[in-house]
Amino acid sequence: MNTVNFVTIPSSIVPDQEILVFGNRRLTYAELNDRVSRLCAVFKQLGLQPRDVLAVLDTNSDLYIQCYYAAAKAGLTFLPLNYRAKDAELEYMINTANTRLLLVGDRYAELIDRIRPRLKVAQIVALGNEASGMRHVEPLLAKAEPDDAEAEVEDEDISILMYTSGTTSLPKGVMLRFRDFAAYVTANVEMADGTDRGVALVCVPFYHIAGTTAYMTNIWTGRKLIVMSQFDPKSWLEIVQRERVTHAFVVPTMMKQLIDEPGFASTDFSSLTNLAYGGAPMPVQVIRRAIEVFPPKVGFVNAYGQTETTSSLTILGPDDHRLAGTAAEIELKLKRLNSIGKPLPDVEIKVRDDDGKFLSAGEVGEIIIRTPRIMKGYAGRDDDARLPDGWRATGDLGWLDDEGYVFFAGRKDDMIIRGGENIAPAEIETVLMSHPAVDECAVIGVPSVEWGQTVKAFVVPHKSPPVTEADLAEFCRSRLASFKRPETIEFIEALPKNPLGKILRKDLRAPGGAV
Repeated sequence: MNTVNFVTIPSSIVPDQEILVFGNRRLTYAELNDRVSRLCAVFKQLGLQPRDVLAVLDTNSDLYIQCYYAAAKAGLTFLPLNYRAKDAELEYMINTANTRLLLVGDRYAELIDRIRPRLKVAQIVALGNEASGMRHVEPLLAKAEPDDAEAEVEDEDISILMYTSGTTSLPKGVMLRFRDFAAYVTANVEMADGTDRGVALVCVPFYHIAGTTAYMTNIWTGRKLIVMSQFDPKSWLEIVQRERVTHAFVVPTMMKQLIDEPGFASTDFSSLTNLAYGGAPMPVQVIRRAIEVFPPKVGFVNAYGQTETTSSLTILGPDDHRLAGTAAEIELKLKRLNSIGKPLPDVEIKVRDDDGKFLSAGEVGEIIIRTPRIMKGYAGRDDDARLPDGWRATGDLGWLDDEGYVFFAGRKDDMIIRGGENIAPAEIETVLMSHPAVDECAVIGVPSVEWGQTVKAFVVPHKSPPVTEADLAEFCRSRLASFKRPETIEFIEALPKNPLGKILRKDLRAPGGAV
């Protein structure tokens, strides 16, 4: 299935339904389909052939989405570039992908001019109207006639080449096939048929798998999609109220900014029914506070997944977030708020030890997964996480409870080994985060001649009440085994994070600590 059908099929059923909103621009299915067809013609006029790579460097917009579907219609491979990447990383991604055409937003035109002598890309075209020295896409689009021809793609053809964030090394190009997206989207939402499916707000970047699958699933199912160029808490709240948003997805740092925003208390959330979160571990204190301050009708969903698996693997659903029932039921739900939920129907999850032995419930090991939508592979390199019989190692540590809920214990690479004892940073972070004076924290291992590694905690304190290293050390004394207690606690103003809120532990490990 060519993913352009996510637009063309609904367009043939409900052409006049409004489906895409960006600022003052509002498009029906028919108008979106027309724009996609014209862009497809532009790409062909620029000489692109099926399986050529088309890259986009820009923030979210309706035009960004049109570029993806036009690329799919022409049988191209789409490369969404991380606009927060450093120059060298962008050069690496653009060149190693053998990019034929690069589309650039106005705010990144100067950056591209700076690195252009080192780029191997054949053509560069501006998406906006301000960049000088480049052709602009809108004049080309205005002259183009709609191209109704749809490229015949194979299931194994690469629809999107998505580079990982590169938090520990150079980004890896994840090859996601047309069939991977078709399997994910059609299995998780119904096709648009004119019935009211609500209004979705997307604010996570389209270069991330969560942003990509957001526009795919919502456009396929007929849920009007409101696009934010970038997240801003005040604007997010205004849009939810103005557009009567029913569905939204945020990362943990966004959730915290929303409930801290002064205008939160006066926002009308009466339309909001589903608020999903993911992309990074959610501090239990933040989600508990969110459950308290959002209206009871809001259903929270925790989604865990990887780029390599075409988005979500597990879901912790609304019922698991409703803290009601007997004392024992509430206690169990509070415990499961620390989990990432249960596997989706097309996902199998097991936990194994270092010898490859499957572990029983409650035993901590590496989470491995099996699903039909695992990526084709990494571009230009081997996938060392691939296992026999269709299984794949995630690199995440965790355990399963007796009912199949999955609990995350941190990255395998982040494991601290002190005197031969394995220590999961997540366990210590959970304890520290339960202190009322701790806003955020991260735990790493630091080299030690005597122990191999010792435990160090970086803590972002609340402004009040004040807290000292001695206070936190005493707090940990009765809650952690002696070998797990932080031997050093450093207070910092903010933790280094990537755009989706994942803590950059490599920056904490760098000389001088947080940079």
